[in-house]
Amino acid sequence: MSYRPYQQITRRKSRLIHVGRVPVGGDSPITVQTMTNTPTEDAAATIAQIRKSELAGVDIVRVSVPTPESTAALAEIVREVNVPIVADVHFHYRRAIEAAEAGAACLRVNPGNIGSKERVREVVKAARDHGCSIRIGVNAGSLEKHLLEKYGEPNPEALVESALWHAAHLQELDFHEFKISVKASDVFLAVAAYQQLAEVCDHPLHIGITEAGGKRAGTVKSAIGLGSLLWAGIGDTLRVSLSAEPEEEVAVGWEMLKSLHLRHRGVKVISCPSCARQGFDVIRTVEKLEDRLAHIDQPISLSIIGCVVNGPGEALMTDIGLTGGGAGTHMVYGMGKTSHTVKTEEMVEHIVQLVEARAEKMKAEKAAAAAAETQQAAE
Repeated sequence: MSYRPYQQITRRKSRLIHVGRVPVGGDSPITVQTMTNTPTEDAAATIAQIRKSELAGVDIVRVSVPTPESTAALAEIVREVNVPIVADVHFHYRRAIEAAEAGAACLRVNPGNIGSKERVREVVKAARDHGCSIRIGVNAGSLEKHLLEKYGEPNPEALVESALWHAAHLQELDFHEFKISVKASDVFLAVAAYQQLAEVCDHPLHIGITEAGGKRAGTVKSAIGLGSLLWAGIGDTLRVSLSAEPEEEVAVGWEMLKSLHLRHRGVKVISCPSCARQGFDVIRTVEKLEDRLAHIDQPISLSIIGCVVNGPGEALMTDIGLTGGGAGTHMVYGMGKTSHTVKTEEMVEHIVQLVEARAEKMKAEKAAAAAAETQQAAE
């Protein structure tokens, strides 16, 4: 959390629930989710894809379970991964029951297509019996018929009414471990629906712009919508929906949270767009560094600036900095202070080594602090 008033975000107060061991809502960190796109029946392929997302820093993964074979495979998937699994259920309520029995941490059900109240009652019983939470997943593309007739089209009021009606039904069944989403592919509709919902309830909210598009367009669209909500303090967990691999969704989600100082993980690169003044090829250097440093999970800031116009100033605010100089020699900064120079041909490897060394030092310091706290508690 920054000490600067203009950087403060006051989060909406929401109830705390759990998705497996991961807290959602309350004062817990905003979590990043994604969804697999492999056939769930192919447990090995699905597990491999989840592990890639784990390396990218995912907190929760959703897996579609449209068939009995997919819920049968879910038990192996849950057993072999390190993050809680949300079972995505549409149309066939029995898949939700089977998923709960297979070890899913959460059941995502769409009120518009899950069926009667009695079927919802059976899903709630399975969730309660097996320690699952539930996500009420309202979607503009699959609203209930009576709401479309009432409002004439999907609109914020219709999404909110659907969400609250189904939330009330869960509460009538004395089930409170649930979160809500009111997604739409239209940014205006989704944001307005979340804003209205946030004002009238304290349920934790899963935010997302559904069917946002490919990697570039979908990232922009999601950043506009989710960024608006997060900046307003709305959102307890998020998914960036891209026509891209799941780990790409995770990376974009983390970049959003890092940009708003809501969570910090990995290397935050501050780089210039480059111009004729650059002392080295900024674009290609940043590409190489982002690739080489993708494995770092410690929160480290790195400035890569092509010339001295902004380089020294940016370096004051980053852990490690590089500013382009003349004759193939560039200045390296550490913790805002000038440190030494490096030649162009050695630059990328040298910065990688500095970042990795800092990451290891941070890990060691955290481990020592945790050991000291444990020792103090034992005394």
